[in-house]
Amino acid sequence: MQTMILSLALFFTGLIAQAQLNTVSVEILNFGSNEGHVLVGLYDSEANFLKKRIMDTVSEIENEIAILSFSDVPDGVYAISAFHDEDDDGKLNMALGFYPTEDTATSNNAPARFGPPTWEDAKFEVKGGTVVSQKISM
Repeated sequence: MQTMILSLALFFTGLIAQAQLNTVSVEILNFGSNEGHVLVGLYDSEANFLKKRIMDTVSEIENEIAILSFSDVPDGVYAISAFHDEDDDGKLNMALGFYPTEDTATSNNAPARFGPPTWEDAKFEVKGGTVVSQKISM
């Protein structure tokens, strides 16, 4: 019985060890200035997109470019959203409650047509222990 339990434990440990994690590398270009920071979120589903981040980070801007990455990202489909927090208040400033007054950017350079970008335009897949690069323009 102990041999069977030990065998099962080793089997499941092997499965967990085989789970590969990925890195999402992000380069954001065309900031209007180096003022403030860029706040970047990684989303894992259409239901969570622009609402609930699974990972986030804050990066400095140098030469109007920000370079950052998300490590240990499980295989899956994701999207990125970022905004230039010029006044460093930690939130996206809005006019009339729905129009951003600070620059925004999204993975795949998904367009914002009469509202926020869509999950379909912004999503990308990561799998197999790779590094996925996203070059995004503000």
